[in-house]
Amino acid sequence: MPEHLGALCEAVRTHGADVGFAQDMDADRLAVVNERGEAVGEEYTLVLAARYVLARERGPVVANLSTTNVLDAVVRAFDCPIYRSKIGEANVTEEMQRRGAVVGGEGNGGVIYPRINFARDSLVGMALILHLLASTDRTVSDLLSELPRSFMLKEKLACRSDRIGRVLKRVRAVYARWPQDLRDGVKVTTPEGWLLVRASNTEPIIRLVAEGETEEKARRMIEDLRAVVEDCLNS
Repeated sequence: MPEHLGALCEAVRTHGADVGFAQDMDADRLAVVNERGEAVGEEYTLVLAARYVLARERGPVVANLSTTNVLDAVVRAFDCPIYRSKIGEANVTEEMQRRGAVVGGEGNGGVIYPRINFARDSLVGMALILHLLASTDRTVSDLLSELPRSFMLKEKLACRSDRIGRVLKRVRAVYARWPQDLRDGVKVTTPEGWLLVRASNTEPIIRLVAEGETEEKARRMIEDLRAVVEDCLNS
């Protein structure tokens, strides 16, 4: 998260670096800091890596249901198909193998490049992004400036496992007029963007995600979704 990358952002500015990288303890997730010392968000790690791979090898791309739609724009620009999987590394890699994907991953900073291995690998992500910067002779902020604007918000609420089904049923009913994907919780696509509600696989919580073209739209969607979920939990 940007608030945890203060020291790295400062180091990039101090040393005039072209890019900064932060990885988690088991090196499967990668966050990027641009040349201005600004954290660009984990969602754009896979976007940048895919941009490099597709410029050299056209083919399918796989990402999970909660990955930014900005990735779709990049993939479409190369006239390639994109497929969505349930959330979780194992689900993404299984779909990648089924589709013969040339690159894939998750919006949490996880990049999967089959030429190296079928696993999220932050070092591979670094290499792909460095190759992108070198081959295009462009900065991170310049590359991202040509992409559609997008804002994503994430929240979580305490929720017992025996209440999950009831919550998902309520969300489906409230948003019944919009297209829904039910493979992993409920993902709803609206004219303002998309929203997702799903149970955590590891904690007694329910996760809420919303993405819109503007921060205002994303905030409105997640606030409306939270109200629906809280009303269901409290009734």
